[in-house]
Amino acid sequence: MKKNFGFPACFSEVNGGYTRSRAKNFFHKINILSVVKRAPRKGLAASLILSSVFAVDSARAQYVGHVSAFIEDARTGTVLAQINPDLQRYPASLTKLMTLYMAFQALRNGQISLDQAVPVSVRAATREPSKLGLVPGSYITVEQAILGLVTKSANDAACALGELVGGDEVRFAAMMTAQAHALGMTSTTFRNASGLPDPDQVTTARDLATLGRRLISDFPEDYHYFSTPVFYYHGREIPNHNPMLRFYPGADGMKTGYTAQAGLNLVASALRENVRLVGVVMGASSNAERTRTMADLMDQGFQDEGVAPVERRAITPRPLVIARNTSSASRRHELRLYAASGLGKRQPLQVAEAPRNSRLKKLGIIHYVLAKSPITKRAKSSEVSRSVHSAAKSAHRSKT
Repeated sequence: MKKNFGFPACFSEVNGGYTRSRAKNFFHKINILSVVKRAPRKGLAASLILSSVFAVDSARAQYVGHVSAFIEDARTGTVLAQINPDLQRYPASLTKLMTLYMAFQALRNGQISLDQAVPVSVRAATREPSKLGLVPGSYITVEQAILGLVTKSANDAACALGELVGGDEVRFAAMMTAQAHALGMTSTTFRNASGLPDPDQVTTARDLATLGRRLISDFPEDYHYFSTPVFYYHGREIPNHNPMLRFYPGADGMKTGYTAQAGLNLVASALRENVRLVGVVMGASSNAERTRTMADLMDQGFQDEGVAPVERRAITPRPLVIARNTSSASRRHELRLYAASGLGKRQPLQVAEAPRNSRLKKLGIIHYVLAKSPITKRAKSSEVSRSVHSAAKSAHRSKT
């Protein structure tokens, strides 16, 4: 009988060779630990060796390229589908679901209020994108921070909110971890409020499904925030990143996530005929794969629950234009890009940058403005291809 060395059976069956390799690495690490124990090294040096050993293991535990998924009935807890549900993965911005759980709990307890001012620290303002562009020393309200998290997945707002509730982000992350374990998320550890990369910040698809289900049941008065289609902040229109809201019948939340190490993640919930499902997809290699996997698994889940199928709506992304205004007399230059939609169809994408002399631009409050623009018939496919190739080489993909 083959031993699985503590790794999930479902992963061993699909990737037996990789599991054997993990087992070999495991015993190799045991030998390293014994050498460290015998060596006359004490204190910091030994700690650094131990940290490096387990940091490598944590990074390898992500199984990049292998999707984890989990679908359950939110009311009964019935598991309807699962794919590698207990593999430790990086949550990326799905971390913000726990940040929001903590915020909703603080609201209910009277610790904070929706209109309370949230101070923006230097640490919060300097978080990597995706972000609202908050300025150190400024303030946003608790409700603005919540909306910034559910729509744009703003890392600066998440950090500021965590500092408000926990005193500082490190303490808040410890509170998040303790709350996760209290909810039964025993394979989850948090190290920050945003989901920015940290080798020790891990979770599983099963644990995130538990969190999604508890957000719905524990805070029914606050769950509506997850279905917000657009958030207006300082004159900016910020659309919700969740593709399920735009095309999947019955979808009403929750959150997307992405980092290069984690891949593309999504937690979603949908309600049909009084049946609510919560789904998790982690580690997808593209937006299309992430959305399609979630939609297909939810369709099957609703069918298993006896709910009649509903035709999905077509995704029709709003066109945007990339434009730069260096002065009032400068000519406007347009760059048309084609981006894959959730269904894999190519659609025009345009983005507009605020004028350099804009007051908001100087304050750092706004970097990009979404703006509608008609698509002319004169755009040639060759120009589009060149534009996409050029943009792809220099673009920094947001962590959402």
